[in-house]
Order: sequence, then C-alpha cells, then structure tokens
Amino acid sequence: MKTFHHFAFGLLLAVSSAALAQDPAPATEPAAAPSEGLEVTVSDDSEWRDLGIAITTFATDADVPTSTNAGSTAALGRALATVVAADLKNNGLFKPSGPAGLPQPSFDEVQAPNYPIWSYRSADMLVQGYVHANPGGDLTVGCYLYDVALKQQLAKAGWKVGPADWRRAAHKCADMVYSRLSGESPFFDSRIAYIAETGPKGHRMKRLAVMDSDGANMRYLTSGQATALTPRYSPDYSKILYLSYLNGEPSIYVYDLNSNTQKLLVRSRNATFAPRWSPDGKWVLYSMAIAGNTDIYKIPASGGEPQKLTDSPGIDIGGSFSPDGRKIVFESDRSGTQQIYVMNADGSQQHRISFFGGRSATPEWSPRGDQIAFTHIAGNLRIAVMTPDGRNMRYLTNSWQDEAPTWSPNGRIVQFFRTEKNSGVTSIWQVDLTGRNERKLPTPVGASDPAWGPVRP
Repeated sequence: MKTFHHFAFGLLLAVSSAALAQDPAPATEPAAAPSEGLEVTVSDDSEWRDLGIAITTFATDADVPTSTNAGSTAALGRALATVVAADLKNNGLFKPSGPAGLPQPSFDEVQAPNYPIWSYRSADMLVQGYVHANPGGDLTVGCYLYDVALKQQLAKAGWKVGPADWRRAAHKCADMVYSRLSGESPFFDSRIAYIAETGPKGHRMKRLAVMDSDGANMRYLTSGQATALTPRYSPDYSKILYLSYLNGEPSIYVYDLNSNTQKLLVRSRNATFAPRWSPDGKWVLYSMAIAGNTDIYKIPASGGEPQKLTDSPGIDIGGSFSPDGRKIVFESDRSGTQQIYVMNADGSQQHRISFFGGRSATPEWSPRGDQIAFTHIAGNLRIAVMTPDGRNMRYLTNSWQDEAPTWSPNGRIVQFFRTEKNSGVTSIWQVDLTGRNERKLPTPVGASDPAWGPVRP
C-alpha cells in the first residue's frame, strides 16, 4: 500500500521529512450539521456561487526533473494548480480562475501574498502552494488559502506523496479549500468503481474498473472474460464487492485492492443481484431468486451462512443500509409495481415509502442519512431524491434513461449512469442536489454502474 503523509507546516526553503514544523490548524472551522428534510438539506449556495477564487501555479524552490508524468517541478506546479481549479469549478459552487493567465508567485511569496495584485483583479480568495522534490524521489506539496479582502490566511496544509500520487495532493488541497469555504465535508480525494463497457449493443464486454473522482488514473481490475456488474467499495477502501457471471453462474466476489486478488463469497445457479456492504464492512446484502421468488439475504463479509431478510411473494431487490446500519432501503414489486420499502437491519418492520406514481427502483441511502436517491420510472428514467419517510420527492435529472444513483462521500452530489437512446452507449454523470450542476465524467470507454467510495484515508 502506498503511503500518504499529511502534516500542518510552515514553509521551509529547504524541506526535509525530518524538519516539518507542526503549526496549529486554523482556529475556526465552520461545520455543517445534518438536517432533517430535503429543503433544508440543500444549502443556500448563492453566497458561494459568486465567490471568485484565484488559483496560481504552485511555486518551487528549484526546477528539477521528477519521476511523475507531469515532468519537472515547474511543470508539476502548473499541473497541481490545474487539478485544484478543475475540482473547485466542477462542483458548481465556486468560480475559480487560473492558473493560466494569472501572475505566478515566487517561492517566497507563497506565504506572503502580494494582496494588492489580487485586489486589483477582484479576487475574493487566493490559493497558492508549492512543490518540492525530496532527495528520496518523493514530493512535498503545500497548499495555502487566503482571504484577499481581509489579507488573512484561512487554512494551510501539506502532504508528502510518492511521484505516482501527486494528483492526490491536488485533490487534498481542493478538499481543504472546499471544506473551509463551504463548511461541508470534502470529497475530491476519493475514487469511483464502475463497469467499463466495450463492444456492440447486443454483445457488450463489461469489466470492473476504478478511477479518481475526476476520471483520472483509470485502470481495469478484471479482464472481461466474465461479465462484471454492480461494484461497491468497502468502507475502508481496501476491497471492492461486485457481481460476476462466468459460464452462466452468478458469483459475488470480494476484490482485494492491496493484493490484487479476489475471493469468492457467494456462488449459486440461481439468479443473484446487487451485493452491498454494511457501513461497518462486516455484512454483505444481496438478492437471490429461488423458484420464481426473489428475496434479500445477508451474509458475513468473511463468508458463512446467509440469513434471509425478506419472504414476500414477488421480487425484492437491492438493499442499501442507512449510515448507522440500523435500517435497509430496498425495492420490491409486492404491491404490483416496483416501489421502495424500508426495513430494520434484521428484516423486521418492512413498509413501503414511495407513493408518488410510476415505479421506483435502485434506492441508495445518503451518507448523511437524510435522503434516499433512486431511479424513478414514469416514461423516462430519472434520478430523484426523497427523505427517508418518502416525502419531499424531487427530480435531479430529466433525460431519457438515467439510473443507479450513488452518493459522493459528503452526500452533496449524486452520480449515475446515462444510456443514449439509439446507440445504447452508457456514460457516467453526476449532479448536485440543486439539480442545476450536471456533469459528464471522462472515461475512455462506455461506463455504467458507478460506485463512489468514501474519502481516502
């Protein structure tokens, strides 16, 4: 496992891992408490929407070659700032500018900004940083956030990273800025598991793949010999749970990301669907069809005897735990059409919560616990959200076929996959809870079944 060190610091002209100053964190850090109800959960972001943030090229004390794919430290400084700016722009809250077209600070100016320059440019906030190549080949990256009007430092952080992990430092910098200015939990330094799709519509190859939250560093985990479906990251990021079909037999595998090996958890000749982790990583939910009846089961993540949680006529599929692990939301057609139900984690007190017409499927509980995202089917397939009691239903998308929502780690953004009407080509999209900021993620091939993991440790 690659190491990733974080530290608070003062800027050093000669940086070494043995001489990092431990400066205190900012004294005040706004925090957003979870709220009840959809309307108050979506924060009023108008004050942030017009916030201009200048992001400069990260400075370096010496332009020396690195073993990164970005080149020398000077080129890496530009790349770091570009990633930070893209992160902050793509979430829809801020209006960042730079690094292109902005003055580049010297190494000494990183901790002592030239505020008049940025006031003249009407910048509200300023992000500056530096990158230093250490003798052992790793990098030290620093990030500072300043309030231009107050001429005050708001936050600072630094990280020591291996050459292959330089983008993580940029995402961590964006996370720091986002959290300090919005008061919300970060999400940029996270990863997404998904199904990479290639081939014609009637004969698709579906492989398990992973990528960073912005689509970078994509890699395949499976060969495509067997179809892969519905991946989910474990809560500690060490494993991915997914469904595979080999020789017509559905199997649930746990892929270990540290060893790049996988373990069979469940194999059956019966149709099997939608494996999901419990919040503590100790249990796995899945659905299985026996004699025309599909029910939800729970099995220890280490293997063992499954427990049957539902036993109603019809099809019970899915299953997403609430963040506290006490409840499970799932879909069932026991009422005659696909609808959304909630039950206790032991299967008791099953009750329907969707009563707004059409059909409802693929529910996913928000990490905050205050909302459930799902696919609403009424002509088109659209992504919608509602509160856990089934109230305050609201659409986030309005396309032909959007489905299978997954939440960002902070519960502010919903990711899903979209299918083109004629070609059947799939792609991953995301939208924030206002429904106004929709974005397609870059992937080298077709993509479906996204699963957004937690913030990386």
